[in-house]
Amino acid sequence: MKAMVLAAGFGTRLRPYSLKRPKPLFPVLDTPLLTHTLAQLRRSGAEGIVVNAHHLREQIRAMLQGQGDVHVQMEDMELGTGGGLRLAQSHFDDAPFLAVNGDIVHDLDLAAAYRSHCVSGADVTMVLHDCPRFNNVRVNGEGGIVGFAGPAGEGERLLAFTGVQVINPAVLSLMPEGVFYNILDCYVELLKRGGTIQALVVSGHFWTDMGTPADYLQLHEDILLNGRLPGFFPGNGGRPFYLGKDAVLGAGVSFQDWVAIGHGATIGEGASLTRVVVWDGARVAPGSIVTDSIIMEGD
Repeated sequence: MKAMVLAAGFGTRLRPYSLKRPKPLFPVLDTPLLTHTLAQLRRSGAEGIVVNAHHLREQIRAMLQGQGDVHVQMEDMELGTGGGLRLAQSHFDDAPFLAVNGDIVHDLDLAAAYRSHCVSGADVTMVLHDCPRFNNVRVNGEGGIVGFAGPAGEGERLLAFTGVQVINPAVLSLMPEGVFYNILDCYVELLKRGGTIQALVVSGHFWTDMGTPADYLQLHEDILLNGRLPGFFPGNGGRPFYLGKDAVLGAGVSFQDWVAIGHGATIGEGASLTRVVVWDGARVAPGSIVTDSIIMEGD
C-alpha cells in the first residue's frame, strides 16, 4: 500500500504559530505531528510514502532527511488539495493509494479503510463520520457520496470528511497539471462522468482536526488529562504533566490541570502554568502566570 500525506498548507488559522513552523511539524507531546502520522501509516502497512511540502517546506525536508521510505515533494507554488496529489501521480502505480491530511490526529483503522476500498469497486473511498462542525458531504441511502454541499436531499444525510481517503490513481488525471486545484472539484467532475465515490462511515473513534490554537490545546488535554489515544502516546504513563528531555524547571514552578513542556525548554523560577504547551527550546520568564496558551521559541 502506497500513501501520501498532504502537508503543504499554510495553516492560516494557526497563525502566528504557523509562521514559525508548518502545521504538520507542530509538536504533540514534544514530537512533530508528522512523525506520529508516518508511524501510524507504517503500522498500517504503508510503503513508499509521499509527503508534499510548500509552506516552510525546508523544515519538512530537513525533518525527513534520511527516511528512505519517504519522498518529499517540494512544491514551489501553492497547489491545493488536488494539485499536490496530481503532481505526485507518477509515484503511484495502478493500485489504489491512501491519502491522509497532515493536520489530523486519530485512531482510525487505515488498513481496514484500504481493504474496504479494494473490494468496493469504487473510484474513491472517503472515510466519513458524524461531526456537526464539519458535516457537508452528502451521502445517499446506498452509501454513495453524491455531493459536497448541503442541504441534504431526500434520502440523504450530511457527514464530515475525516481527511482519510483511498484513491484510484487514474482519478488524478481528471485534474490539470501544475495549477492550484481543489480535490473536491475533481470529485464533482468524477461524479458527473458516472464515477463512484464510496462513503466509509465510522464511529466510536478519536479524531481531531488540529486547525486552530484551541483545537491544538484541546488535543493535549484529551491526551494528558482525559487519557485519550493511550496506544499512540504511551510514554507519559497517564500523567497530566509531560516534561521533555533536558527541560529545565526553576524553583517553585507550579503546574495545574495539564501541561506539556518540550525538550530543552526553560521554565523560570516561580512560574505558574495551567493548560499550556511549551515548545522545545522555548523560555517562560520567572514569575509568569500562563493559562491556555502555546509558548514558542522567541516568546
